[in-house]
Amino acid sequence: MLLPRKIMILSLDLHFLILKTDLTVFFVEEFNWYVVKTNVRSEKKVNERLIQAGFETYLPLQQTIKIWSDRKKKVEVPLIASTLFVYTTAQALTRIYPITGVSSILMYLKKPAIVHDYEINNLRILLQQDVMNASEQKLELLQGETVQVTRGPFQGLIATAINTGQKFRVVVELESLGTSFSVNVPKSYVRKINR
Repeated sequence: MLLPRKIMILSLDLHFLILKTDLTVFFVEEFNWYVVKTNVRSEKKVNERLIQAGFETYLPLQQTIKIWSDRKKKVEVPLIASTLFVYTTAQALTRIYPITGVSSILMYLKKPAIVHDYEINNLRILLQQDVMNASEQKLELLQGETVQVTRGPFQGLIATAINTGQKFRVVVELESLGTSFSVNVPKSYVRKINR
């Protein structure tokens, strides 16, 4: 059996790793975002351990004020309890299980559930700024239509339009997790899109 003498990385983009040896060129595997479930209140520690193990991670944190009997303090807490995201290949997920604090990897139809890039981007956009107040405009949007925010702190966000009385809101869904968030956005800041 011939073993390759040297391995050269031909391409390492955001989604694929392609290797070339002196014998052949082969496709390794696709990179995706996956959901890692952690033990209760150990998201930050697990995130650090995953980074130390060489994984790219995303832990969405929101600032909140904790009140004790003698003081108040602004702290960062996970947006989704016991959940963080890792960008890796399905094959590399097996290296995550032994890491202390990891509870499981979210599965869908007996395979690791994939989170779309735009869902991660939506989370990042949501956490950049505080929620905005609504303002009115004559844009005709029906409830359930897909929209993209074109201006403001949520620029680039893809969401579903809903109308609640006097206010216009959009719902940002993370289909992979079965979770959604709603925020007020001026109608002048959105446009209809087909998805």
